[in-house]
Amino acid sequence: MSRAPSNPASGILLVDKPAGLTSHDVVARARRLIGTRKVGHAGTLDPMATGLLVLGANSSTRLLTFLVGLDKEYTATIRLGAASTTDDAEGELLSRGDVTGATDDAIAAGVAALTGDIMQRPSSVSAIKVDGKRAYTRAREGEEVVLAERAVTIHTFDVLRIARGEWIDVDVRVACSSGTYVRALARDLGENLGAGGHLTMLRRTRVGPFSVEQAVALDETLPERLIPPAEAATVLFPRLDLDAGEASALANGKRIAIPTAPAGPLAAIAPDGTLVGLVEAVDGRARVLANFPPDIVGA
Repeated sequence: MSRAPSNPASGILLVDKPAGLTSHDVVARARRLIGTRKVGHAGTLDPMATGLLVLGANSSTRLLTFLVGLDKEYTATIRLGAASTTDDAEGELLSRGDVTGATDDAIAAGVAALTGDIMQRPSSVSAIKVDGKRAYTRAREGEEVVLAERAVTIHTFDVLRIARGEWIDVDVRVACSSGTYVRALARDLGENLGAGGHLTMLRRTRVGPFSVEQAVALDETLPERLIPPAEAATVLFPRLDLDAGEASALANGKRIAIPTAPAGPLAAIAPDGTLVGLVEAVDGRARVLANFPPDIVGA
């Protein structure tokens, strides 16, 4: 059995989640492997789904807040011919639909109609809270859950392949805003074609600037693959280099001068290359959005 490191570090982890595990399962394993309880994630993946799950360890959990709202990209397979109770393959299939109208041209038109700025009704088994309880919990308890539509943006919805047999399986690539449910796209495409539809495969390939190609397996090498907070922050945001006096002042809560700076968060980096904090320029001075004190060894 591998031994957890005695001095767990801070950092961002890009994990390639396997099918069958919940995001909570992945966090629990990461805690054991890294040797710290302070691990969080920047957006869940369903147990059926695979692909990029972004984790943060120790002080880098503070970066996760800034990752949750980033655009995401997926590959998926939509099965036309039946809806399901969960809008994916984990649910019970409903009655078979008529797929005769689901020609290649009709599928292309249906996909185009679901591209751009749209209103989407999340799946009834989503993690959205309804009166303090997760929608999926209410649905599993037998409640009828119909969630309100919300505005999302589908930047790209490309058909990669159409396979016709007992079902019509449509492989797609989706780039979308945070809060989009690809299961709901499968459901709505099937409904619009009069055939019914559900998701049979989902893989997240990108979160903001991070790609699944950078991700690692959930194994004993995980602690070695921590991306230092300064490196992760400067991928996400413009870099603000500080001198020693500025770094000390900012770390102690003082508002240092920033004569010119782009709008939005900046990664404030000390001379030794460590991340002091995320700041934004307000009236020529740095307002701290999140600070990053050194992690306590063994925490």
